[in-house]
Amino acid sequence: MAEEEGQPLAYVSEIVLKKRKIRYELAITRTQLELGKYGAKKSNNQSHVSDIKRPEQFIKEFRDKELDLIRMKQRANRPKSMISKPKSNLLFIIRIQGKNDMHPKTRKILYKLRLRKVFSGVFVKETEGVIDMLQKVEPYVTFGYPNLRSVKELVYKKGYAKIYKKAVPLTDNNIIEQTLGKYGIICIEDIIHKIANVGPHFKEVVHFMGPFMLSKPEDGLIHGKKQSYKEGGDAGNRENEINDLINKMN
Repeated sequence: MAEEEGQPLAYVSEIVLKKRKIRYELAITRTQLELGKYGAKKSNNQSHVSDIKRPEQFIKEFRDKELDLIRMKQRANRPKSMISKPKSNLLFIIRIQGKNDMHPKTRKILYKLRLRKVFSGVFVKETEGVIDMLQKVEPYVTFGYPNLRSVKELVYKKGYAKIYKKAVPLTDNNIIEQTLGKYGIICIEDIIHKIANVGPHFKEVVHFMGPFMLSKPEDGLIHGKKQSYKEGGDAGNRENEINDLINKMN
């Protein structure tokens, strides 16, 4: 009910009035900040409209991943007679493809090979298990037989140790001796020798070092395709020609 004309207003203390004023000013400030954020978000969203995925894009990615799994199973089921046995005990593998259409099972194998990033490379000993894995992930990697020169250049230029999950440059032989000294490996030359000859404690040596992070070739790869290298693509076994690629990426 409205107050009758002439009736005195209720008394409000000065402290209450000050609090009301402060709350009012804070409300105005908060509104201005919210409007500023909204404007920034709107501007940001406008600049990234192309990043928003449409339903058909999700469907395409799902189908591509399922197709990747089917093809991986087909490669794994090839007769052994169709698989050429490597001519060297030492292999160097380079990951050459990303993960947009990669099935999680494919990614798991690449991670097992320690190839988490594109253009990362690792030395491995040729075994039946390694060949099986390479067969499954063939479109995403290229590999071959590194010579002594390639091993030296990779270790000296790109080599680093993984100690407590941190990358440590191989600039001090004490780091090598502290970790690998019990295997008779005390310097960088010992590391090169063990890798090049796939000698005893090869596994300990390559796991002491992190994957080699290579540079993208200036002239790119051949076609950027997942076809076999022998068929004009980039993937699979390059045999001795891996050394040319290492030289371009080192």
